[in-house]
Amino acid sequence: MKQQVLVLYLNTSALDAEVLAWANYDGTGRTNPTTGDGDVPPYETGVDALKDGWRLFQASQLIPPYPGHEYDTSFLKHEFWFEKIE
Repeated sequence: MKQQVLVLYLNTSALDAEVLAWANYDGTGRTNPTTGDGDVPPYETGVDALKDGWRLFQASQLIPPYPGHEYDTSFLKHEFWFEKIE
């Protein structure tokens, strides 16, 4: 059994939010995806990934912005990790 991993960065902390960025990792060796190799996300939302059989195994901790830094830019904070075992 080998693992495939899908990382989705969503617009908000809700799983039904729009996918803004993503990364794929294929431990089966059947594909060799790389960051930036497509303009269209593999799914429109995190829920769509669940419907396609991906299992959610990690979501980012929700951390409120530090006072006075509400509009600073930084890392993409709504990160969700999914897996498929094949």
